[in-house]
Amino acid sequence: MPEVSRFYGVVIRMFFNEHNPPHFHAQYGDDMALIEIATLSVFAGQLPPRALGLVIEWAATHRQELLDNWERARQHGEIARIGPLR
Repeated sequence: MPEVSRFYGVVIRMFFNEHNPPHFHAQYGDDMALIEIATLSVFAGQLPPRALGLVIEWAATHRQELLDNWERARQHGEIARIGPLR
């Protein structure tokens, strides 16, 4: 699963040819959550509140890039790296 970004101990990844809804995987330590891009809500798993806040802040800033990557992944294209939270 390609790594999209990494910041403050959080790793963001996307699978190729993944199921709907458009989403990404966020991992922090042993915790993992699937985050829907359109709503920025967790629909599977969980993250500690602070890590989840950082992920949501990052995703809100990069929503269009995430959607573009989602389309690339669905077509088995190259997934672009997205800058970290600053």
